[in-house]
Amino acid sequence: MKKKDLRNQMTPPKFLAIGFASITLIGTFLLKLPIATADGTSTPLVDALFTAVSAISVTGLTVVDTGTHWSIFGQIVMLMLVQLGGLGFMTSATWIALMFNRRISLRERMILQEAMGQYQIQGIVDLIRRVLVYTLIIEGAGALLLTLRFSAIMPLSEAAYFGIFQSISIFNNAGFDLFGQVHGPFSGFATYVADPFVNIVVMFLIFLGGIGFIVIFDLIEYPKCKKLSLHSKVVLTVTSLLVVIGAVMIFILEHSNPKTLGPLSYPVKIMASIFQSITPRSGGVSTLDIASLEQSSQFFMILLMFIGAAPGSTGGGIKVTTFAVLIGAVVTMIQGKRDVVLYRNRISQALVYRSITLTILSLLLLVGASMFLSVTESGEFLRILFEAVSAFGTAGLSMGLTTELSGVGKVTIAMLMFLGRLGPLTLAYALSRKNNKELYRHPEGRITIG
Repeated sequence: MKKKDLRNQMTPPKFLAIGFASITLIGTFLLKLPIATADGTSTPLVDALFTAVSAISVTGLTVVDTGTHWSIFGQIVMLMLVQLGGLGFMTSATWIALMFNRRISLRERMILQEAMGQYQIQGIVDLIRRVLVYTLIIEGAGALLLTLRFSAIMPLSEAAYFGIFQSISIFNNAGFDLFGQVHGPFSGFATYVADPFVNIVVMFLIFLGGIGFIVIFDLIEYPKCKKLSLHSKVVLTVTSLLVVIGAVMIFILEHSNPKTLGPLSYPVKIMASIFQSITPRSGGVSTLDIASLEQSSQFFMILLMFIGAAPGSTGGGIKVTTFAVLIGAVVTMIQGKRDVVLYRNRISQALVYRSITLTILSLLLLVGASMFLSVTESGEFLRILFEAVSAFGTAGLSMGLTTELSGVGKVTIAMLMFLGRLGPLTLAYALSRKNNKELYRHPEGRITIG
């Protein structure tokens, strides 16, 4: 097959899938090197692969302790993978090309359009430039604020390293933390459960990383134009509702739990509830022991992780806009209307079909993976389901099963993380053949449902 024919068949979804897979393999190779570990030994292949996938998919699930197992080199490799995975390797490649004044081709612009979830190609390069600027500003501010707080318990140089690592990791919704077993029982941020400063900084980093750059740009421009796009209105509305509902539910369910909110004062209980409501949106860090939560709270967090963050963000899940369209479709059907309407805007039928397809594919994937893991792994089904949804939603939260996974279980969870970051619909498009226009329509048939 000629090179030109191969290029023609390399659609944007295929290019993104191959690109993410290639970077994952490079990351696996680097993490397997003896220099990547603190004790100078080579990490087992499946553990290196799992960590590379977790980093490039900005999930945060770990089979080894990030702070003690990996050397500075290994941690920097992970951080680079997190940055590439969170913003997209095509975005990073475009930054480098722009630095050298290289022209961005039409094909590359189309790939960027797919990667950023945009409907039009116009202005995509300018969007990438703004992404770079705002990323540096947000991550820099987060690093500075966390460094100031961490310097109270460790030397300034170590605090600066921790601040930079945590800021990049949290903003990209990866959830890796360097504290681990060194400074905390299950998560370093449990130490700061009653610290408003750290809680607010971390929650803002998760929130900004989860709403997406399009919404951030709209919010910045709002004082001038006094108008938000439909996308931004939906994202902000659904995100706010889920955070409020989640915080109230967790507060009610965990209020008397002696292992979580029980011993805390009321102001800290409220703050911890809000934190646990925000972090399932793909944050991956927690100030409470997830394994000690009530089963009702754990299941509710599964629902939040499945919904996930916003399109074009560093988070995973089916996305809040998909959830909004599904709810809109249900309300439309109940009311006996024809069109799904959000904020006085009619949603196209194609978009409704896409939302339904994405949700069903995601559910089928999770059902199949959870059933398979229930055979290969030991433990309660809720624990297995939580881990599977956390991997698919790239949330990074864990009930402790990850470190106990078998080799087959690690590969299965790694596949879920990869598919969750890439998106099952994107993968389906990547594997499908070129669509041919239908030349005819079949006669309409009727079946009874409900």
